[in-house]
Amino acid sequence: MDNMSINNSLEITTTPLLSLKRTTYFFIKRLFDIICSFLGIIFLIPLSIIIKISYVLSGDFHSIFFTQNRIGKNGKEFKLFKFRTMVPNADEVLFELLKEDKKIAKEYKKNKKLKNDPRITKLGKIIRRTSIDELPQLINVFIGNMTMIGNRPYLPREKDDMDKYYTTIVKTKPGITGYWQVSGKKNSTFQKRLELESYYSKNCGLKMDIKIFFKTFGAVIKGHGADE
Repeated sequence: MDNMSINNSLEITTTPLLSLKRTTYFFIKRLFDIICSFLGIIFLIPLSIIIKISYVLSGDFHSIFFTQNRIGKNGKEFKLFKFRTMVPNADEVLFELLKEDKKIAKEYKKNKKLKNDPRITKLGKIIRRTSIDELPQLINVFIGNMTMIGNRPYLPREKDDMDKYYTTIVKTKPGITGYWQVSGKKNSTFQKRLELESYYSKNCGLKMDIKIFFKTFGAVIKGHGADE
């Protein structure tokens, strides 16, 4: 048998095995997502009541939930749910800040976030520090347009800035937590974040997800909540 025949034979035998491994991984991942999100949503009900009361006592009567279009798997957009940590008209305020303050505009262009974001409420700072603001995304996980562990759910306006990394990153569902969040490089540039998440999309697997899952607990305990 010549080398070409051997190579073809190897491809025929290894490709189904690889396909089975990936199918098993995604099945376990989805099952884990359903169980975790269902249990989490039960906890979400009393937590929502507490947060609503806290906002009302501070004089804020707007909705405690925040929804926003994000980029999902294969580029399909979906509505992402979060607890609101900013002023109700946060997007409008951001656009005004970017127009009026060159320093803020430069920081946002580089990192796609602001370290000391003036739009965050006092209660919002506490909610973010404990990562509680991310919990309503459990609804997204249960529905199936997000997963517990994946890449950051990017904004549609960030698509062009994602450049060559876009097609790789959108091959996987966005997650509540992920490789970038636990990498210890949360204060890195937008470019570095794209590199880390592109790496995850190319190398994600059960072993990697388990490591990220347990590292997330450490990040939450240390108070390293979400930055946006």
